[in-house]
Amino acid sequence: MKNNRIIKILSKYFRRNTIVVVIIYLSMPLITCCEEFVEIDPPVTSLTGNTVFMDDKTAISAVTGIYTQMIQSSNTLFSGYQSVTWCMGLASDELINYSTDQNQIEFFDNELLPNNRIIYENWREFYLYIYSANSILEGLTTSAQLTEAIKKQLEGEVRFIRAFCYFYLVNLYGDVPIVTETDYEVNKQVSRAAIADVYGMIINDLIMAQELLSSEYLSTQRIRPNKFSATALLARVFLYTEDWSNAETEATSVIESELYDLETDLNHVFLIESEEAIWQLQAIRNSFNTFDGLFFILTGTPTGVSLNNDLINTFEPEDKRFTNWVGAITSGTESFYYPFKYKIRSSPNPPVEYLTVFRLAEQYLIRAEARARQNKLNDAASDINAIRGRAGLGNTTVSTQTELLDAILQERRMELFTEWGHRWFDLKRMGQSDAILGTIKPGWQPTDVLLPLPEAELNRNPNLRPQNAGY
Repeated sequence: MKNNRIIKILSKYFRRNTIVVVIIYLSMPLITCCEEFVEIDPPVTSLTGNTVFMDDKTAISAVTGIYTQMIQSSNTLFSGYQSVTWCMGLASDELINYSTDQNQIEFFDNELLPNNRIIYENWREFYLYIYSANSILEGLTTSAQLTEAIKKQLEGEVRFIRAFCYFYLVNLYGDVPIVTETDYEVNKQVSRAAIADVYGMIINDLIMAQELLSSEYLSTQRIRPNKFSATALLARVFLYTEDWSNAETEATSVIESELYDLETDLNHVFLIESEEAIWQLQAIRNSFNTFDGLFFILTGTPTGVSLNNDLINTFEPEDKRFTNWVGAITSGTESFYYPFKYKIRSSPNPPVEYLTVFRLAEQYLIRAEARARQNKLNDAASDINAIRGRAGLGNTTVSTQTELLDAILQERRMELFTEWGHRWFDLKRMGQSDAILGTIKPGWQPTDVLLPLPEAELNRNPNLRPQNAGY
């Protein structure tokens, strides 16, 4: 039954993208579109290409160690100065740059160079997590001491992690290497796979994760992915690949789950106990909760970033998202606005906020767009109104498909600002980048919708060439 669903969905996806599916492995459900492995040193953990777990505890520790790596440093792609949120907020129309760091200036000016340090480090970090996921998958297969329930849970988690990393890789860089093994010798001749093939693998991994993971969380907190975490990402993937029907189906599955509700108080959305949270990353520092809170909240004239005034001026007068999620500080005669979704800049334990990766509001907006694309206009308006109503706004007054899609893009801007690069990806996939960013970024070129591949990686392995256009 599971394999039939994978075949049906992937066949539909590949037909739409004019790709021929040669073979789908049913016994080992991995789409291997490239035989090589990306060149990367083994991560600084105990994981190797011959990982064997002695018991359930060591296997669980290997997986939870990935989540710790994701959140532990101020310089990771998940949080801090070089995160997807920070850098793509600079590259879009969300953030204003005040930093003198040339790497961040290049993001803000949309004049990235292939030797940009952040580009290089983020690329390597994505593939470190993928390497770890692949190593754990191999270890789960070869370790006879593990219980079947733990094997199932951990396989679902690492497939979700791998899909999550590839989602961002393919949307940031376009064609990227597909990696499903840990053979270092193969790394030296890696090639890039087409975007359609990368999405095919992501879909396959997420469908497998849905089957393997339980609907329930493993604790009272939502820091280990469950079935609906995979479903939330799958809904987003289907939206991005224009599979409107499946996007609606997957988003509906999350929305109708009894586990989640839109928080009526906007100040509760990013708390540990938020009923809206689908997946969060646990705070692990004693002095603060999240790097987003630590770095975004201003205490004086900004030296990093502030919110773009165009975003501030776009909020409707009664929008509670402005009064609850935007902070302001005055220095002299000038006011600076900053993201205030996370309220804790620094505090002792216990933490009250975790970094939220997926939340329910996005699923309403995914379903709204999927429905609008299918001309289910009243249903689309209903989903928009769920988000507007929570923000203290009246129902949308638009009615045509074009008007609804514009309204959805606007609601996504106001609801998801400074979260995981949503604005950058929305402008790109909806064909608005040139019209909007081209008017405010002097160096803007249409090819800027993709980041350059790291120059160091291209020099190390010429098979990754050609470089993305414009670089």
